[in-house]
Amino acid sequence: MTEILEFPVLLRLIDERSVAFRAAVASAPSLDAQVPTCPEWTLRDLVQHLGGVQRRWAGTVAAGPADARRDVTVPEGPQERAALLAWSAESTEQLLGALREFGPDRGCWTWWGGSQSPQTSGAVARHQVQEATVHAYDAQITFGAPEPLSDEAALDGVDEFLSTCCAGTDPWPHEPAAVEYHATEGRSWHLALSADGARVTELPAPATGTGEDAAGATLRGTAGELVLALYARIPVNSLKVDGDPRLFDLLLAWDPSA
Repeated sequence: MTEILEFPVLLRLIDERSVAFRAAVASAPSLDAQVPTCPEWTLRDLVQHLGGVQRRWAGTVAAGPADARRDVTVPEGPQERAALLAWSAESTEQLLGALREFGPDRGCWTWWGGSQSPQTSGAVARHQVQEATVHAYDAQITFGAPEPLSDEAALDGVDEFLSTCCAGTDPWPHEPAAVEYHATEGRSWHLALSADGARVTELPAPATGTGEDAAGATLRGTAGELVLALYARIPVNSLKVDGDPRLFDLLLAWDPSA
């Protein structure tokens, strides 16, 4: 059975990873350096991005249920480091404040409406843990060695990514296939892909698909490594791959919303 982190834990992780993100930015020699994992952005751009994302989701949660996206205007943050970091901290607090005020069950618009993830503020919080976690990694790797992702954020992150970014009714544009992700911490997921869409299920231990559901490829690593591979921060072939590795290339190139 899928294990989802409790709402207070999600809020704590958003706060912790946002603080870690700002600590990396504060210690960087320059905000003009390109971020190696987001080469189109400088470190300053990355701060502007994460702050804008957090402010927009704060406004989206506050707006409540909606069938279509509502515009949330976010002014650009300052350019100078100290002011920009203060703006970033305010962005995180706006997001956390909205989530605390409305709780995990408030309906709201999300871009993942057709996925296995619900359109609720709790699902927003869950995704924002990953937003802050991955961008903290981006900031840390720009000028140093990144911290390993925490087990609780990473294990939830694999499940959240597959449920939100992969699973849904959009047709898989290739031959039907299945892949599996195995975390060394003891959890595994099966992703089935077909013209009817994609569906993820968490596997019991020992985790192996059989028969028609047998995986054409499997990816094994720590949960943190799996999350970074899913977000294209590290190459898939840096982990243990069994079966046809091209399936993971097709998955990385697939945009279900396109």
